[in-house]
Amino acid sequence: MDLFASAVRLAGAIRARDLSPTEVATAYLDRIDRLDPEINAIIWRDDEAVLAAARAAERALLSGAPTGPFHGVPLPVKDLTSVAGQPNTMGSRGVSSVPRTVNDLVVDRLLEAGFILMGRSNTPEMGTLPATENARYGATANPWDLTRSPAGSSGGAAAAVAAGMAPVAHGNDGGGSLRMPASACGLVGLKPSRARIPQHLQSWWEYCTTEGVITRYVEDAATILDALSVPDPLAWFQAPAPARPFAAELGREAGRLRVGLLLDAPTGLPVDAECVNAALVAADLLEKLGHDVFPVQPFLLSPQGGHAYVEKIIPTSLYVHPFDEPELAEPYNRHRWLRVRDIDAGDYAQAVALLQTESRQVVAQWRRDFDVLLTPTMAGPPPPLGAVLEDANRHPETAMPSALAMVSFTSVASVTGQPAISLPVHTSADGLPIGAQLIGAPFDEATLIRLAHSMETATDWTAARPPRYAI
Repeated sequence: MDLFASAVRLAGAIRARDLSPTEVATAYLDRIDRLDPEINAIIWRDDEAVLAAARAAERALLSGAPTGPFHGVPLPVKDLTSVAGQPNTMGSRGVSSVPRTVNDLVVDRLLEAGFILMGRSNTPEMGTLPATENARYGATANPWDLTRSPAGSSGGAAAAVAAGMAPVAHGNDGGGSLRMPASACGLVGLKPSRARIPQHLQSWWEYCTTEGVITRYVEDAATILDALSVPDPLAWFQAPAPARPFAAELGREAGRLRVGLLLDAPTGLPVDAECVNAALVAADLLEKLGHDVFPVQPFLLSPQGGHAYVEKIIPTSLYVHPFDEPELAEPYNRHRWLRVRDIDAGDYAQAVALLQTESRQVVAQWRRDFDVLLTPTMAGPPPPLGAVLEDANRHPETAMPSALAMVSFTSVASVTGQPAISLPVHTSADGLPIGAQLIGAPFDEATLIRLAHSMETATDWTAARPPRYAI
């Protein structure tokens, strides 16, 4: 069995009875047993429940009962997301491990699609750092270099997929949390549009977060998006329906697109040469595929807008999902938790109004000035393991250059709600994956999927494996 196969292919093999769900689940659990002690991607397991679900999936196949498109395929859930009967500690010593009683909506969608939930993946506390490290479970290592971070906040998910411990993994993204780990681990990270995938709270952080998955194959990203984006009639609002299933965009001609190339970080921070190279590699590939690529300097939020998001919007998320014992929180989050009390409601409302106003200016540039924006995914390579958390806890009151470099290019699409995708187009001189990002027009995941699939077909990125875990 190929542990690096796509989820679509595994599901097909299960339907054809070439593989059984129990065989597949056992193979991944065994690999987690063998590899995870030095990676630390999976921080909670219930193997008996996984195997029981696999046996139930086998019985359903034998009975001819209706099955979902990913029937019998295992997938870990990020430890910011609630699953009934499982703890959801959000990577924090300050959150109880008492099992939750209700599924988050994305979990219901995953189960309806046929996935078997295979443990919980590591995340920074409350998902508020771009590196996957916390005091409760420790740091997750990047399978490409165990001295480096897999980024965050979906770093446990990305590390598991990169090392072949899962075919795909659930994650979410409120500032780059799918795209940054995908870049750091040589994978595909698609952030869907705002309200594309249902949530109980129509995304916290003022509608900036969205659910999703980290994958190796664009086919998986598109097909899973179809399964997760079933409309929710109870939601306040939802993304407009696509013209056709996202999986139908695979192999479909994208037409001749105008691709704006941005190499300067919107935060004003310097951009590492390898990250620039990743965007240039992607630009060259897109030109060879027939698209027009040209430099642009778009408006991507004012300094005041960026400050409003970082200083007013993000900290309040700690009150949406509060600590049970705030005194046990990481120092940087405890500082934010205390500081939020001093944010005036009027100031918060003004911050939200500013971001909404500026978002209109940002998204107006798509289709008017260019069709897609191409950037590096991050302004720097994956940081040393533990460095971001140490920096955050030592200086909780200041903006951290290491963290800002990671979110420089990704956060704007979360604020505006646009779809964006990180693609593993480049490898640095020291062997680290470096991704490039494509940001699409509002609700236009279809164009990103067409472009990404054509780029994947023209390269061999799906064959890349961390040398230490290649077999």
